[in-house]
Amino acid sequence: MTEPALVLLTGVAAGVLNSVGGGGTFVALPALVAVGLPPVTANAVARIALVPGAVAGAWVYRRELAPVGAASTTALTATSVAGSGVGACLLLVLPASSFESASPWLLAFATVVLALGRHLSRMLGRSAGMSTRAVLIGQFLIAVYGGYFGGAVGILMVALWSIGLGLDAAAGNPMRITQLAAVFITSGVLFLFTSDALRAPLLLAALLVGATAGGFAGAHLARRLPARLLRGVLLATATVTTVLYFLRG
Repeated sequence: MTEPALVLLTGVAAGVLNSVGGGGTFVALPALVAVGLPPVTANAVARIALVPGAVAGAWVYRRELAPVGAASTTALTATSVAGSGVGACLLLVLPASSFESASPWLLAFATVVLALGRHLSRMLGRSAGMSTRAVLIGQFLIAVYGGYFGGAVGILMVALWSIGLGLDAAAGNPMRITQLAAVFITSGVLFLFTSDALRAPLLLAALLVGATAGGFAGAHLARRLPARLLRGVLLATATVTTVLYFLRG
């Protein structure tokens, strides 16, 4: 299989995962590194390519948006945009070695969140009552992480809303996809014009096409496939990827 074909299939998988429950970075980033891109460039390419898939997923759910507590959709989206911009700038300004050193630990952190986030939400969600300001501050910090790295950022959002507001994960899924799109659009646009992602146009195009198709299909599949099965596949992928990154480091 040629490298563009492999990246195309990876894009489909990443788009589906992002629409279903998050974690597209777990497959997109390692695949791009495996075909020879430096980690920072691979991260930028993945972010740019995942934008259309996230937008496609948000479009499917556009009529099902519900506010997150007292925070309006506008305020939450503006916060996501601001935080993602800060995170993307950190990736561009800090030395590449910083990202290469941090990426295994970021993957490990995202994997732990993926594994335990729902349990924490169930244990703490019903008793919590965060203020609107606290929710927006939390959203900003998550968006900074999303702009810098992006792995499991959607899962972190749902965990915050569940723990802080007792919001059901299924009810928050449309807003999660919308905010994921806001984070990816912001960082993706910055990376498009300021990073060296365009030095690999064929790989970028292949990942972009695959992620767009996967994002649109995944938003529909999320309503049909068992959530437990999807989470299991994603957790297995995340765990293997994290172990491989530590071994590579």
